[in-house]
Amino acid sequence: MIPAPMAVQPVHSRRHLCAAVRDMVRPQMSVLLRILVILLGVVGATTAQAHPHVWVTMKTDVVYGSDGSITGIRHAWAFDDMFSAFATQGIEQKTKGEFTREELAPLAEVNVTSLKEYDYFTYLTADGKKVELTDPVKGQYWLDYKDSVLVLNFVLPLKQPLKARNVDIDVYDPTIFVDFSFEKQNPVKLDNAPSGCKVGFQLPREMTFQESKRLAQIPADQQNTSMAWGAQFANKIKVTCP
Repeated sequence: MIPAPMAVQPVHSRRHLCAAVRDMVRPQMSVLLRILVILLGVVGATTAQAHPHVWVTMKTDVVYGSDGSITGIRHAWAFDDMFSAFATQGIEQKTKGEFTREELAPLAEVNVTSLKEYDYFTYLTADGKKVELTDPVKGQYWLDYKDSVLVLNFVLPLKQPLKARNVDIDVYDPTIFVDFSFEKQNPVKLDNAPSGCKVGFQLPREMTFQESKRLAQIPADQQNTSMAWGAQFANKIKVTCP
């Protein structure tokens, strides 16, 4: 599900994510880099309505250890077909129209490295307290390519495994440049959770006209520090255990 179009995206937000996009495609041809940056700039400059410029459809698993503690968050992020097409240009492939995990490994490495600066767009609390996540480790992240779509798979380990009655996971881009939406079928699940634990999810609300107007009035050369826009439109996952 892709939410309704958002309000006009400030220029500083576009520049903010352009840096991440540049990092994510750096292993590719320089001409690809120029095309992608130009594309984002043109779309941002000419679009009357603000909408995200990269779309991600996601599945998320909450991973438990043998002792019943949460050990990590496993994401599978499917990028939109346009981004997938640009990101894969110039990658050598043995079979036309197909990419193996090995062929995509350098791009997966850059993807994960780039996301670190943005906290992997994943924010977790347990019983009301913020929980620290660490970086994915080798062997726990990779890219798949299916039906012309790139899917980034990665596990975010908890810095310290924990047990909690209430766990909340929010996934969002603070700048609202990237749109995250849940997969329609079975978007969230628990992996090896103790008996009695349950998981649910909540879709982001739509932006009101007044919020759209306020966002559009923020000058391009000013940081959006007065309103936590991304957090207001987060995809929410809630886990409850006895």
